[in-house]
Amino acid sequence: MDKATLVKSLKALVKSQYDRAISALAGAAEAATGDDTKAEGKYDTRGLEASYLAAGQAEQADELAQAVAQLEAAEFPNFDFDDPIGAGALVEAERDGELVYYLLAPAGGGLSLETEEGEQVTVLGAGAPLRSRLMGQSSGTILEDIDLTILEVM
Repeated sequence: MDKATLVKSLKALVKSQYDRAISALAGAAEAATGDDTKAEGKYDTRGLEASYLAAGQAEQADELAQAVAQLEAAEFPNFDFDDPIGAGALVEAERDGELVYYLLAPAGGGLSLETEEGEQVTVLGAGAPLRSRLMGQSSGTILEDIDLTILEVM
């Protein structure tokens, strides 16, 4: 499994989400200020609703811009088999009898990436409880309460 390719895919996916958010923001801003949403009566709130949507889209675009910047600045070092898990690690584990993969990234938490081999890798962002549990652990560790065995740290 090539971690560099996974990181590249993650960066591209978050950048794509940012681009879509900017496009949606432009549409929402146009709707908020366009002639179509001009109030036609005192109970007509289309313009107000469109402005709320534009504000939400702007907030989402800002969050995604920060995520893109965090991913660009982040390091994803290679780990040796017996190194403790840290930021940027790719973790192979067994959960409920199945192989699972986690990438510990500063942003993009919750996203799922597919490897060239067809494996799914779940991105664990900074606030993920599972990430907190994995940090500092090493290969061979068993987290019994969640039935997870860490097989390899990459």
